[in-house]
Amino acid sequence: MTLLNNILPEARRGKLAAMLGEKRLIRVIEAHNGLSGIIAGGARVEGEEKGERVSREFDALWESSLTDSASKGHPDIEVVGFDSRLATIQEILAVTEKPMIVDGDTGGDANNFEYMVSKLERAGVSAVIIEDKVFPKRNSLEAGVSQTLQDPEVFAQKIRRGKQVQLTEEFLIIARIESFIAGLPLEDALMRARTYLLAGVDGVMIHSKSKSPDQLFSFAEAYRALLAELGLNKPLICVPTTYNHLTEDELAEAGFDVVIYANHLLRAAYQAMTEVTRNILLNQRSLEADPLCAPVREIFRAVGFLDVKEKDQRDGPSSQMAVIIPAAGEDEELKPLLNGRPKAMLEIAGRTLLDRQVASLAANHLNDITVVAGYARDKMRAEGVAILENKDYKNGSMMHSLMVAREKMQNGFLMLYADILLEDHIIAKLLDCREDIVLVADNTTQYHKYEGGKALDFIVSKRKHRPTRRKLSFAGESLVERIGATISPGAATHEFIGLARFSRTGAEQLVATYEDCIGNFQGRFHEAEDVARLNFTDIIQEMIDRGFRVHFLEIHQGWLEIHQAEDLKLANEFL
Repeated sequence: MTLLNNILPEARRGKLAAMLGEKRLIRVIEAHNGLSGIIAGGARVEGEEKGERVSREFDALWESSLTDSASKGHPDIEVVGFDSRLATIQEILAVTEKPMIVDGDTGGDANNFEYMVSKLERAGVSAVIIEDKVFPKRNSLEAGVSQTLQDPEVFAQKIRRGKQVQLTEEFLIIARIESFIAGLPLEDALMRARTYLLAGVDGVMIHSKSKSPDQLFSFAEAYRALLAELGLNKPLICVPTTYNHLTEDELAEAGFDVVIYANHLLRAAYQAMTEVTRNILLNQRSLEADPLCAPVREIFRAVGFLDVKEKDQRDGPSSQMAVIIPAAGEDEELKPLLNGRPKAMLEIAGRTLLDRQVASLAANHLNDITVVAGYARDKMRAEGVAILENKDYKNGSMMHSLMVAREKMQNGFLMLYADILLEDHIIAKLLDCREDIVLVADNTTQYHKYEGGKALDFIVSKRKHRPTRRKLSFAGESLVERIGATISPGAATHEFIGLARFSRTGAEQLVATYEDCIGNFQGRFHEAEDVARLNFTDIIQEMIDRGFRVHFLEIHQGWLEIHQAEDLKLANEFL
C-alpha cells in the first residue's frame, strides 16, 4: 500500500550498497507491477531456531525485462520502450520501501545508457544490471536462439559513460556476463569480467542456463582470485532459474553475494490464471475455482481499501472475535455420571466443564461466547454465555450445531469442542496465528503408542521434515494433508484437540463448502455414512481436497478430552 511505504528516493537508493557492506547473502525477487511489488515487499516467514525467533524476507526487488514485457503481452526483445519501463518502476517503488535492482537489458548504446542511469538514479533505484549482448537482445533462457555478444571494449566504454553521469556513489552499475549463454568458455567470461572491472563496474552477474552448477562455481572461484589480483571487492550475482536445486547456503558458500529469483511471481500468476479460467469453463461456475483465488478482501487489504478499524477488527486477537462451543449431543459413554445433564455441565473439582472453558477464554480476553445446546437444553447454564439451541441435534452432527451459530462467524471465530480442558496459553498461541484456518494439533501421538478405546481425530502433516536441509521450523509450513478418525495411528503425525481458529475469510470458506456439500451431495461423505451427518473433520478434509490451505498449530500436551470416566478421574486429580 502506497501510504504505508512512503520513502524518498535518497533514503531508498543507498540501501542495497549498505546491505552489501554487511557481507551476507542478499535475497532478491522480481516484481512486475504494483500488486506484485506489495506481495514481494511484504513476504515474510517466521519460525524458530534453537528456541529463538527467526524470520526471512526478501531484501530487494528485481524489475525484470522479461516479466515487464510479458505482463504487457510482449516478447522479451527490448521492444518495450524505456519510458514504459520507467512507469512500471515508479509504480512498484510507490508501494514498497525495499531497494530495487533494474534489469537494463543491453542498456542501448552509450548515449541511451547515460539517460537510463540518470533517470533510474533520480527515481531512487539502487542498481541497474546490463548484459553484454548486441541490441536488440534475445532472452537468454530460450534454447536455439542465436546470442551475439558485444565487443567487451565497447561494453566497457558504456560502463564508463554510465559511471561518469551518475551523481551519487550509492547507485550501482552491474555487468551481466553472457559468455556461457553464448556457448563460450570460462576463459571468455573471465576476460570480460577483468575488462568490466577495470572499467569501473560495481559488480558482476554471471548467467547460465545449465542445470548443472559447474560453470557457475568454476567462474565464482576464478572471480574471487581475479578480485584478489586486482585488489577489488565487487559483489557477484547469480540468477538460479535453471539450477534451482541449489540452496542459498550453497550459493553463498560458492562465493555469490546476491541471488535473484528473476521471474517467479509472473510465472506463478500465469499458471494460476490459466488454471482458474479452465476451471470455470469446465464447471460452468466459479465455486470450484475459489480455492485457487485470493479472497477479494485480501486484495482490498493489500492495496489499502480497508480502513484501519476494519482490519483491526478482522485480524486482531481482540475481544471482538467470537467463540462457538457446539454442545448439543448426548454422551452415551458418560451417561451414568451425567444424571440427565449435558456433558458441558459435568463438574470437575467443584466447577462445571463449561465454566472452566469460559474462564480460559476470558483469560485471553474472549468474552463473546456462544454455546449451541440440544440435549437437556434446559439444564445448560453458564454466566456470560449466550445459548442457542439445535432442536434437531439427534438427526445431525456437531457440524450442524456449529452452523446454528453461523451469524457469529462473520468476523472470524474460535471453535472449541464442549468436552475439552486446556491450558490458557494454548488459546493465546492460537490467537497469534495469522493463517485463515488453523487447527490446534498435539504432537504427542508421535511419541507414545496408541492404546485404543477412543475415536481420535488424527492428523497427517502435509510437509515432512527434511533433516538434511531444514534448520528452521516455520509456522507457515504446518499444513494438514489428512484428518479423521479412521487414519491409522502409525501414519498420524498429530491429534486434533478440538480447538480451531477461522479468520473472516476462513469462516466464509467453511460456510460456503458446508452449504455446497449439504445442497449437492448424497450418501457417504468422507468418514460419515451419510452427508446429512457429516462432521467437522469431514468438512475440513473436503476443504483440503478442494485446495484450501488448512494449517495447524503444534502443541505438546497441555489439554485433556473428557471422554471416559477415567478422564474425569484424571481431571479431578489435576484440578
